[in-house]
Amino acid sequence: MARRVFFSFHYERDIWRLNQIRNIGEIVGTSAAGFHDASLWEEAKTKGDQAIKELIDEGLKNTSVTVVCIGAATAGRKYIDYEISQSIARGNGIVGLRINHLKNKNGTADSTGQVPKLLSDAGAPVYTYVDHTTLKQWIEEAAAAAGR
Repeated sequence: MARRVFFSFHYERDIWRLNQIRNIGEIVGTSAAGFHDASLWEEAKTKGDQAIKELIDEGLKNTSVTVVCIGAATAGRKYIDYEISQSIARGNGIVGLRINHLKNKNGTADSTGQVPKLLSDAGAPVYTYVDHTTLKQWIEEAAAAAGR
């Protein structure tokens, strides 16, 4: 059975980086609020905060682990605390994953960003992305720690 994972990330800044890692065998990735492309993100933004929170809640359904992808601007992203708090409330395993070193579509890496405070407060482990095999291991460890 495939594990369903919610990937929380800064869409505009890190979608290119996320796309390099989220297609992992045996892991079904659900992007933040299901935002797989720019048109869905732009449409959601026009509907306001409550609509975006509802999309995040929908994206979290049937997931057992949340991977908070940490780029240069993740900690300051508007919905990061909501995604983390909702993940914790539903009992998801949670793991932080630094992705700033991955290159964007222009071939450049980004500066190291702060770990979101709520992620630190939750005691979630924070790693730097290495490869798919290691990420799968961290996801499974987060699921086990949460009893999922």
